[in-house]
Amino acid sequence: MTDPSAAHDAAVTDRTRLAGSAYNGDRDLAARQSLYQWQTPRYDLPGLVAERLGDVRGRVVDIGCGNGKFIQRLRQDRPDLSLFGFDIAPGILSGVPSPVAVADATRLPLAAGSVDAALALHMLYHVPDIPQTVMELARVIARSGVVIVSTNSDRDKAELDDLWQQAAGDVLGVDRGPARISLSARFSLEKAPAFLGEAFSRVDVTELPGTITVHDPEPVIAHMASYRAWADQHEVPFDATIDRARTLVADHIARYGMYAISCLGGILVCRL
Repeated sequence: MTDPSAAHDAAVTDRTRLAGSAYNGDRDLAARQSLYQWQTPRYDLPGLVAERLGDVRGRVVDIGCGNGKFIQRLRQDRPDLSLFGFDIAPGILSGVPSPVAVADATRLPLAAGSVDAALALHMLYHVPDIPQTVMELARVIARSGVVIVSTNSDRDKAELDDLWQQAAGDVLGVDRGPARISLSARFSLEKAPAFLGEAFSRVDVTELPGTITVHDPEPVIAHMASYRAWADQHEVPFDATIDRARTLVADHIARYGMYAISCLGGILVCRL
């Protein structure tokens, strides 16, 4: 997979688009999260994060907390922790347990060394200046603190990339249409250790490979449609391509009995 174009890069990091459209509510994020319920092996990502906070006491901040999936789990599993969520999108914070605040990850409203752990889960690809944000994460944690990051591989869900190009090609009347936008390409699992290694002396990576298998097109189509905020970046009629993708997946399921998607994400645990 090639790096996104400059226009795609700008679109993935545009704060107005992120706060006003992509994450104005949790519908699209929830659609992307929900696809994993059909993954084997089934990873309990909030549980894995909670495990990696096992020796942490005190204050934990979730930066780019989205719909609060991880905060809710930590409130359940670790009521001893003092939790705080930040996000740039006010709309998505409405259902997140307080305290929460709107904040920019590149300029966190936190004193140096003031938190015992920071989470940056599937969000660093959205920040305009990744190195600056990594330095902010290192700045705000205590010397004995930990930062937990997650992202996806460049190879994650390659079948959906192929599906999009096939569907887009059919809509445009060509062999293969343009590639769909990749959110994680700027900070993929392959790139992340180098970025994080600039600020942290230890970065431990846990890969989480799996296969999503569905017997109905709708979970796949909901996932693909959740990229609507970036529809203008796809160089193809978005709704028509989604409809064509639905037909292609339905035809595949009718022929083979299922539709499979290979996944590869990971967790990175960083220490100063």
